[in-house]
Amino acid sequence: MRAGLETGFDGVTLYPSTLDGPAQRALLTELEAAFALAPPYRPTMPRTGKPWSIRQTNLGPLGWLSGKDGYHYAPLNPLTQTFWPAIPAALLALWVDFAGYEAPPECCLVNFYETDKARMGLHQDRDEEALDAPVLSLSLGDTCVFRIGGFARSDCTKSLRLASGDVLVLGGASRMRFHGVDRIIPASSQLLPQGGRLNLTLRRVTKP
Repeated sequence: MRAGLETGFDGVTLYPSTLDGPAQRALLTELEAAFALAPPYRPTMPRTGKPWSIRQTNLGPLGWLSGKDGYHYAPLNPLTQTFWPAIPAALLALWVDFAGYEAPPECCLVNFYETDKARMGLHQDRDEEALDAPVLSLSLGDTCVFRIGGFARSDCTKSLRLASGDVLVLGGASRMRFHGVDRIIPASSQLLPQGGRLNLTLRRVTKP
């Protein structure tokens, strides 16, 4: 496993340009086929029912959902009542290379930031049983301004830029840090024909 860039947070490591252009385009072709089976949709907040500014879908044995029932994982797509498409081999290989965990991921959450107005507020990934497993994300498309902080929403934060092909791992002591996406930088990548950013987040949900 190659060395990553230190971010100033123990357990948060950035691996820039992990996937080169051809690898990104090959993965995008696989993702487009998966999206035909499980089209990205706009989730809603549990209490307010307010639609998110992003669209979302899932790959793998389990999908992460937000809606009137709260946040939870489910094996079936609620819109199609079918199983989620499989996680592409290229993403599973990234988990093997960078996660350092004994079991494979069970969910690949796909967030599609369509415009520069799409964002993700500070939050923790805490709906998993296997909190000892890291969260690994791959960025595709336009660069985002990613914000990471402490273990309370009010803690001081730091911004990082995540470009197409970058891998970011949150694990160890930093697994439960608050993090989010402030904004997308338009036209910073030519990968997605329509522009925007795809964020692919690999998670182990159940304990091995």
